[in-house]
Amino acid sequence: MMRHMQGASEYFKDKKITVMGLGLLGRGVGDAAFLAECSAELIVTDMKSEEVLKESLEKLSAYKNITYRLGEHHEEDFRGRDMILVAAGVPFDSVFVEVARQDGAEISMSGALFASLSKVPIIGITGTRGKSTVTHMIHHVLRTMTEGGKVLLGGNVRGVSNLQLLKDVEEDSVAVMELDSWQLQGFGEKKMSPHISVFTNFMEDHMNYYKGNMGMYFADKANIFMYQDEPDTFVTTREVLESAEVFAREKGFEMVQNIRLADTSILPDDCLLTMPGEHNRLNAALAIEALRATGLTDDEIFEGLATFPGVPGRLEYLGEIKGMKVYNDNNATTPMATVRGIEAVAGNKNVVLIAGGTYKEIDSSVLIEPIKKYCKKLVLLPGTGTDKLKGTLHTIPVNWNSVEGVTGGEVLKNAVEAGLAHGEPGDVLLFSPGFASFGMFLNEYDRNDQFVDIIKSHETL
Repeated sequence: MMRHMQGASEYFKDKKITVMGLGLLGRGVGDAAFLAECSAELIVTDMKSEEVLKESLEKLSAYKNITYRLGEHHEEDFRGRDMILVAAGVPFDSVFVEVARQDGAEISMSGALFASLSKVPIIGITGTRGKSTVTHMIHHVLRTMTEGGKVLLGGNVRGVSNLQLLKDVEEDSVAVMELDSWQLQGFGEKKMSPHISVFTNFMEDHMNYYKGNMGMYFADKANIFMYQDEPDTFVTTREVLESAEVFAREKGFEMVQNIRLADTSILPDDCLLTMPGEHNRLNAALAIEALRATGLTDDEIFEGLATFPGVPGRLEYLGEIKGMKVYNDNNATTPMATVRGIEAVAGNKNVVLIAGGTYKEIDSSVLIEPIKKYCKKLVLLPGTGTDKLKGTLHTIPVNWNSVEGVTGGEVLKNAVEAGLAHGEPGDVLLFSPGFASFGMFLNEYDRNDQFVDIIKSHETL
């Protein structure tokens, strides 16, 4: 336990650490618990209230070396500290982080901190879409081919604390990490990149966070390859590579790592995947090139991929209701992701689509043609993104209606019932929101779980 982690307990012992962002997903709780176990002097601060964070706080109740500042941040909690552990999504221009930086504190994020302390080889995956699928494909194949081995899974993974992973590090460990743009800010802070990096694609997303600036968004993503050395490997597509080369020239650094370009031509014609869609064939191609870089043979790689079960919330097949195939594509939080989902499951005009949510400053007009071509019914959840979409629906002939409810779960239940009422055997019920979950649900995972529970409890499933 805790082997080859550069004495994490000693590293954190008696350090004054402020944890900025506890959250509800378990990652922040696990990180805080680990630091408390290492005898750090902790301040945990979160803009959420004690009531909202009740479940997370209960899990930390045994630790007496944690002071809480909830519902607000105070500058004094960021002065005189040795380290600020920043949660993903904290504003990049946070005045509190800047106060700590000017005061000489180490600014860290848990994924990069794990990579720095563990010293294990890191396979990192980013991209606007597909990063979760590629991450889980790589992890599944490596675990399958090493009969379990010490293949760790971390980064942007639900419920996984990156610092807790330090307990599982062994001499021959390797870590597969899904890295969103926010977590890659942490890698940029430490001027490090994964040993094998995968950049799936780059599209418009999170423009509410980046204030409409795609260059800032790409700059965070670029940390996945920016600090790689000659022995390292960068796996991507031709399109992303061209953007990466432009970025490198603008920033004045040379891309010296090994570069592997992926496309679907490397997949055999008889290669069957559990996840439908051409975009998932490209995801598989990216995973294959990364796995080749680890030294696995093609026979081993394809044998492992053949048993890959898919990823929850990403075109996840949930079975049939009244002869309608049901797919859960909850994690499609951009309009283009929903377009890919529609195209993947459609068989002519047979899709009953449940979509809608909160606007993320991303144009939703890309949905119009696929809806017109493939959707026989559109059921819309309430939200600011939905309102934007409604403004363009008058341009096409489509049967649509909005659903309401007191709670997010009630809204989803009403949406499912409305969708089933307009379908028939052979149709597809596709839940692919295309927008964020803010306001109606605690987070996208809460939305996912409530949808799955509604489908599983349906009496005719």
